[in-house]
Amino acid sequence: MFEENDTSAEPDRVQLHLPVNVRSASLAVLAALAGLFALQWASAVLIPLALGLIFSVALSPLVNRLQRWRLPRALGAALVMGSLIAGLGWTAYSLSADASALIESLPAATQRVRQAVQEARRHRAGPSAIDQVQRAAKQLEQAGLVGGSSSSAAAEAEGITRVRIERSPFDIKDYLWMGTVGLLASAGQAVVILFITFFLLASGDTFRRKLAKIAGPTFTRRRITVQALDEITQQVERYLLVQTFTSVLVGVVIGGSFWALGIEHAAVWGIVAFVLDFIPYLGPMTLAGTSALVAFVQFGSVDMALGVTALVAAVVTVSGQLLTPWLNSRASRMNAVAVFVGVLAFGWLWGIWGLLLGVPVLTTVKAICDRVDDLNPIGELLGN
Repeated sequence: MFEENDTSAEPDRVQLHLPVNVRSASLAVLAALAGLFALQWASAVLIPLALGLIFSVALSPLVNRLQRWRLPRALGAALVMGSLIAGLGWTAYSLSADASALIESLPAATQRVRQAVQEARRHRAGPSAIDQVQRAAKQLEQAGLVGGSSSSAAAEAEGITRVRIERSPFDIKDYLWMGTVGLLASAGQAVVILFITFFLLASGDTFRRKLAKIAGPTFTRRRITVQALDEITQQVERYLLVQTFTSVLVGVVIGGSFWALGIEHAAVWGIVAFVLDFIPYLGPMTLAGTSALVAFVQFGSVDMALGVTALVAAVVTVSGQLLTPWLNSRASRMNAVAVFVGVLAFGWLWGIWGLLLGVPVLTTVKAICDRVDDLNPIGELLGN
């Protein structure tokens, strides 16, 4: 009787019958792994291509306006890119001295903070266990050096050959050669990106017309394809415009605030804030940590470092959580978890360039998935 009551008290189990094709799922997993390998293997080609596409989309409205003013498109593209390169070059030249001084001060700042932390620990709890172990190891090493003659004699008596490892002398030519090779590689990639951007801007809507022609022979399918491409371009342009505007605003506010607080190289910090604002999550964290470090070293106050961290956090929060969602259309908003995972994935694949390109690539993928019926679930997953 007791067992019957127990079995009747169990809740009814709900079983979900999901049609899962093991072969299709296995092929999808293999295709995903092959795609990741291809993205990492072809990064030397895909990164300049992705940067060129993004720059062409960002600069195409200016080139289109110059073309409406009866200026040839190739000449307009060259004029826009030349003006942009000249502006960036002038900014880099004018701030090169401050940037070099700031970069050179970071190692010394790190060392000073480390010394301050060690002194604070010693004043609070005396020598730590690690310090005691290091002191004992140094005493043993000195004792071995003092008795080195006797130990070497004993070793020779037993027929043991002593081996001494010497470090190779410092050769500055090797470091200069490595730096020159890296600089040449970066310059080569920059030239490739410039050429890709110029050709895409000069071509105009050539590729759009070709894609519409490939879509099908009927006028309806071509019209739908053109509308989808226009919507994708508008969403990517909106994202780039909003992100650039908010990043410029963050850079101006951070630079002006640091100048008002008396922090050195405030203009360079504004440029750094502008660049790091393009990297979600990791960029603001890097900006807050480095600025707090420099503020602590300059003023020697923990309160000043905490105040700078709070200032950066407040500016980034207002920009990322209030201003950017308000400026973006609802169709182009993405899920925060998907953005974070996507940025980590592209950072793992392409390094620092992946961190910069993660969000634009996800925006493009979402825009495509929203227009293709078979890919709507992926767009829904990426959406907010």
